[in-house]
Amino acid sequence: MTPGSLPSVDVPDPRRQAGPPGCAPLPARLGVTAPGPDEPMAVVVAGPAGANRRELIAGLLGIEAATLAVPPGSNLLVQHAATATRAAYVPGYRQPHAYGADPLAAGPALARPPRRVELSLPDPLLRHFAVVDTPDTGTLGVAGGRVLRDAVGRAGALLFVISADQAFSAAELHLLAEVARTRVEVFFAVTPGVTGPAAPGDGTRAQDRAASGTGPGSTRRLDPVSVSIEAHRAALLAAVPALTPARWFPARRAELPQLRRALVGWAADEVLRRGSASPPVPAGAHGRVPVLAGVEPGELADRIDRQARACARRIRQHLALELANIHLRVVQEIVFGVGCAGLPQMLDRELEALSLLATAQCDEAVRGLVDEAAARVFGAPLAEGVRRRITHAVRWGLADHPDAPELDRVLLVTSTAGVAGLTGAGALDALAGLPGAQRDEVLPPVGVALNGGCWQHWRAPGNNDPNAARSWAQRALREVELELSREVSRRFEVIRLSLGAVLADALDHGILLA
Repeated sequence: MTPGSLPSVDVPDPRRQAGPPGCAPLPARLGVTAPGPDEPMAVVVAGPAGANRRELIAGLLGIEAATLAVPPGSNLLVQHAATATRAAYVPGYRQPHAYGADPLAAGPALARPPRRVELSLPDPLLRHFAVVDTPDTGTLGVAGGRVLRDAVGRAGALLFVISADQAFSAAELHLLAEVARTRVEVFFAVTPGVTGPAAPGDGTRAQDRAASGTGPGSTRRLDPVSVSIEAHRAALLAAVPALTPARWFPARRAELPQLRRALVGWAADEVLRRGSASPPVPAGAHGRVPVLAGVEPGELADRIDRQARACARRIRQHLALELANIHLRVVQEIVFGVGCAGLPQMLDRELEALSLLATAQCDEAVRGLVDEAAARVFGAPLAEGVRRRITHAVRWGLADHPDAPELDRVLLVTSTAGVAGLTGAGALDALAGLPGAQRDEVLPPVGVALNGGCWQHWRAPGNNDPNAARSWAQRALREVELELSREVSRRFEVIRLSLGAVLADALDHGILLA
């Protein structure tokens, strides 16, 4: 195979195949769901390099832009607190690193860039929502776009910042088209450009000046930002008509209060919407739930066993296919893109997206497994309160399994292309680019990342061999596939045992005991 060429293989995609009964269709993409009622509200700020996103956020918060500086590739989460603090969350550690809030203070010498830096400030705006500044859209790649869409889907709002002399790239239009499919509020802010909007051709300059009121005898002055807003909006709607309701704002300091009021208004409406989306006490949360007559415990246990194994097999197939696609993208980037020095950042972002996808697939499969098995015992449709009671009982039952303490394990790729494990809720929290609400799922999230040794190794001047980098990436991804396969199998084995025990107790006593 020549460099840059990719083999054409006709392999059936298991994500498009119907799953076995009881195993729900698994999500093959990220960021397409509405924000959950318990998710913290946030405004995700995104845009290309040179759009002065940091200056815009600093203007909204009334602080110095240097305070918002973070390592390249890291998310910045700005949230409310009584005192100003800053902390860096680095994969491979259970505790965050202090990261002084003073913009003149040097940050700690980190082995690798953090996934996120949390900056807490006593600003009243942050009482309404947090602000998340993300890496430049031009550096995200395929995986970074998926991670950003997931963050936007959970936060609830996207503020896309672009300057007057920039244009939407194809990748940005694709990102915005994906966001438009979600129930997310989108705002656009246009900052003054360095060179201003491109001048029209000679044949249309006179007509454009006459139409805008800037020709001979006109007293109106051309506003570059206002003109560029109309041009940007027209270009965007030609590609993404679904974003017609999105609001646009000039991002000059004197006009930032308009944007600030619009964001606060969105937050007020979003609080009401999320509060009404989920009742405080769902139906079936209390009281006796009798079992159906004629359910055989042995037959039910066999069915749960078959379905759990089938779900685990499907997820392993999905992840193997996704890892094969990651390998192809990594090889292309090593040879034609970021090179060896950029390999750690690119691969870590791919593994972050893989972790989010694996978590979503496990959660969806477990929900389907619990719903199908419980419906056979208690009847369908299953009330939301009953479902939550069963879910909580299954989660408590996991503690009795010897593998349960290992379920919150982080997989860390090492510089030798191996995979090391690190357990604990703090280790998982350090992997989140945007922390969410307390999980109400049965299983903890899946977490995969690169440790600091990978950054140190591939950024060293002597390690610039593309062939060695390709070989290392292939071995590392193979180890990740093996570890994830074991992890998925172990997770569904403990789910099978815990769910079977909960439903067996219900059949023995004739009612739901949870």
